[in-house]
Amino acid sequence: MEGIDKKDGADNQNNGEKRFREEVYSKAVRAGKRTYFFDVKMTRKDEYYLTITESKKKFDQDGKYHFEKHKIFLYKEDFDKFSDGLTEIIDYIQERQPYEPREEEEKDVLKEYSDVEFEDLASS
Repeated sequence: MEGIDKKDGADNQNNGEKRFREEVYSKAVRAGKRTYFFDVKMTRKDEYYLTITESKKKFDQDGKYHFEKHKIFLYKEDFDKFSDGLTEIIDYIQERQPYEPREEEEKDVLKEYSDVEFEDLASS
């Protein structure tokens, strides 16, 4: 997935003043039932920081849905320590419990690709 650069054209002039634009760059990562959003934002002092948002669709008893979101703000002075800690913990988990796709994930992948018609392939 490609990220979206939102800074292009962000420095619009309004009566000689630089307009403040908070969002700079975004990337969405779909992972199963969750979506993670990585957003680069800018402070009023033109310093970048990162927000990481986990979004998960939840259904109410009446069938209506809403999105449950959790957000982390990460500032550049913490990037190295955060990255080191995240890498260490991911390595720890992967060494002790290697990833094996669950049966339901495999079914989702098979379903996604089993709906292909031969006529669809011929037009490519």
